[in-house]
Order: sequence, then structure tokens, then C-alpha cells
Amino acid sequence: MDTSGISATGAVVVVTGAGRGIGAGLARRFAADGADAVVVVDRDAAAATAVAAEVSAVHPSCRASWAAVDVTDHGAVARLVDGTESAVGPIGVFVANAGVGAGGGLEADDAVWASAWDVNVMAHVYAARAVVPRMLARGGGSFVTTASAAGLLTNLGNAPYAVTKHAAVAFAEWLAITYGERGLRVACVCPMGVDTDMLRDGLDRLEGASVAAEPVLTVPQAADAIADGLRSGRFLVLTHPQTARYEQHRVGDRDRWIAGMQKVQRTVLDRLGG
Repeated sequence: MDTSGISATGAVVVVTGAGRGIGAGLARRFAADGADAVVVVDRDAAAATAVAAEVSAVHPSCRASWAAVDVTDHGAVARLVDGTESAVGPIGVFVANAGVGAGGGLEADDAVWASAWDVNVMAHVYAARAVVPRMLARGGGSFVTTASAAGLLTNLGNAPYAVTKHAAVAFAEWLAITYGERGLRVACVCPMGVDTDMLRDGLDRLEGASVAAEPVLTVPQAADAIADGLRSGRFLVLTHPQTARYEQHRVGDRDRWIAGMQKVQRTVLDRLGG
């Protein structure tokens, strides 16, 4: 099994959900780290274009391009991979970063659950189907999944997000087990609070307020932590060291963990006036 770290230096890197937030931060950081090319992928063409233009201006030695892709469309993802390898070069690092916040609990509509499943899980499956066989044929490559600390712990007030992010972690782990000995390097990024639109949109609700009770990183800080984590060669890449401690507490005594989270939930709801 290849335990070396994941580096963007000299590589063709594809980042989905890169029009804003963590994805945009990673595109900028990979270019700064010496990526040969960065493909900025987002459903929002204008956002993807803007980030690619910024990367080109700041890092002219990095070939930056953009693509407007719906990552829940398996055909579109396959065309993205094929087009990138034909026009730019073999993909060395694929970052399946696109995600959706969803929201709600038992009352959440089926459409919300379906959207969360499609974006937070199946988009990773479609990306892996398209790019992993090519990487294996070349002797290896790097596949990075952006999940969430919610995929290791939970997200209070947001069942679709918590459940699908757990599934994203499980899929990344399966990839690592199945293909690690054949040269595929897999990392699963599990950020906690990062100052993104997704977090800000939920600050007046349990799902966002509970996350913001912990330290919140800026996007550049998160991108730096993720890049450092990828280079370490570890499967789990965390932006906040407390995530690992919380996961250990959860696994060590799940009943105590649940009771503690119930207490946190009451505290946050009281603060919100709920």
C-alpha cells in the first residue's frame, strides 16, 4: 500500500465545487503549491470562471481552466474526466469537494434527502468510476473526498447532511481499502467549522449555531490545514484537532457521547430561543 502523501506539485488537479468556499480555497492553494494545472469545476459557470481567472492571474505558471458541471450527472462527470485528460493531461489529483448542506430532521422533504444523497455521496461514486480506473492503469493517483466532521460525529438539527456525510466517509474508506495496494492514494477531508456560505446560512438554526460554537476557520486557513494534512499521507484529514478527540470519545463510550450531544443541543437551542 502506498502511504506517501498527496501533493499537487507538478500535477493536473481537478476540484469540484470550486466556485466558492473550501473548493475555491483548495484551487488557490494547489496552484500556489506548484500544480501544473488546476481545473475549477462548479455548477455555477460564472463562479468557476472567476476563480480560474484569479488563479491564472496570481499563478501564471499554473494552467488554470474551468468547467461548468453538475456533479450529480454521471455522464457529465465522465465527460469532465475524459475532456480534462484529452485537453490538459492525465489527472493526478481529483478532489470530489462539491457538497450541499440540506437541512432538517424527520420533517425534511424526500427531495431534500435525495439532493443530499446525490451531491454528498453519488457524486463521489461517479467521480471515482470515471477517474480511478485511469489512475490504476497508470500505476496510481490520488482521490480526495471532502466529507465533513459531521461524517465522523453528527450535525445537530440536520439529519440529511449528517447521514450522507457518514456515507461519504464510508465510501472513501472503501476506496482506500480496495485500491490502496494498487497505488491509489485516498484521503477523506473532514472539516469542522469554516467560514463559508453554507455555515453562514445556518447560523440562526441549530445546525449552524452548534458548529459555530467551536472555532471557525477562514477559507485560507482551512485550505492550508487540508494541504498539510494531504501531504502527511493520513487517510483522515482534519481542519480542527478536536475532531479526532471527539471521535475517540464517541467510539469509546457511545451512550455517554449521545448524552453529551443531547446536552449541547439543549444549550444551543436555549441560546437561540428555541
